[in-house]
Amino acid sequence: MSHVRRTGEETLKTLSKQLTEKYGKGFSKRNLEQMRYFYLTYATSITQTVSAQFTQESKNVLLNTPEQISQTLSDQFAAAEKPVQITPYQKEDLSTRFRLSYSHYLFLMKIDNPDERTFYEKEAVAGNWSLRELKRQFDTALFERLLISKNPAERKNLIRKGTTIENPKDIIKDPYVLEFLGLPEQTAYSETQLEQHIIDKLQTFLLELGTGYTFVARQMRLTLDEKHYYVDLVFYNRILQCFVLIDLKLGEITHQDIGQVQMYTHYFDRYKKLETENKTIGIILCKKKDDTLVELTLPEDEKHIFASKYQTILPDKKQLAQLIKETE
Repeated sequence: MSHVRRTGEETLKTLSKQLTEKYGKGFSKRNLEQMRYFYLTYATSITQTVSAQFTQESKNVLLNTPEQISQTLSDQFAAAEKPVQITPYQKEDLSTRFRLSYSHYLFLMKIDNPDERTFYEKEAVAGNWSLRELKRQFDTALFERLLISKNPAERKNLIRKGTTIENPKDIIKDPYVLEFLGLPEQTAYSETQLEQHIIDKLQTFLLELGTGYTFVARQMRLTLDEKHYYVDLVFYNRILQCFVLIDLKLGEITHQDIGQVQMYTHYFDRYKKLETENKTIGIILCKKKDDTLVELTLPEDEKHIFASKYQTILPDKKQLAQLIKETE
């Protein structure tokens, strides 16, 4: 085995030297190893893309006369004896299939789970994530967090298509990870300080919220019978076409907190949203929650009020994976 490995390394060194002499920089032994790993990881996608063009060409052959078919097939068999070359048309197809930078794929190739790797690739393309954003989403276990909140059918759909937003539940995460705020888990801070840290890191917070969010206001005042109430954070989701209200709670939520957010969403539905817009979504972002309390407080048909935990440290991916197995 060691002899085979040594022979393979010598071959790569020789090939690296030859390619560098002929084409210049970019063909170090390390780069060649990564290129080979890229092909092994995405060989199926590459083959399918190239094969699609060959299939189309074969279909075109069937539309020709017998003489044309004979000549075309002869050309193809002759070409088959030569080294395989990717045509400009196929290169264009490959660039459409692989839309991220090579650095993105070098990172994605380190993800062993093919379903998880495909998910992050789809999300990075859809969200136009930078490499830094991709790494953060992976470190915060976005894949596992979304799987936890979905049933088996929804999990299969998430793996196959990535994130799809069709109803309010699709935009909810539990927990939300706010490690970028720089607030250690045991540090004492007020709701006002938590809100200010979120505003200071608004761009990253929007990334954590998900797709389609725009910021509207903080501490938006609502006046009822000369009494003033303040919504901590107001966003708008362009995909669902609705306002999203976030109420911050440091401790465990109570039924009064849930009732308050219900009042906020009702106010927006009656006085803020347009007729063409959808019902307002309310999210209580809390440190702790009692799922039974939330379930019993909300009406059975309530689909627009949610309670999600937040944490200020990165989650343990192994624990989340174990939790997914338990729920399955």
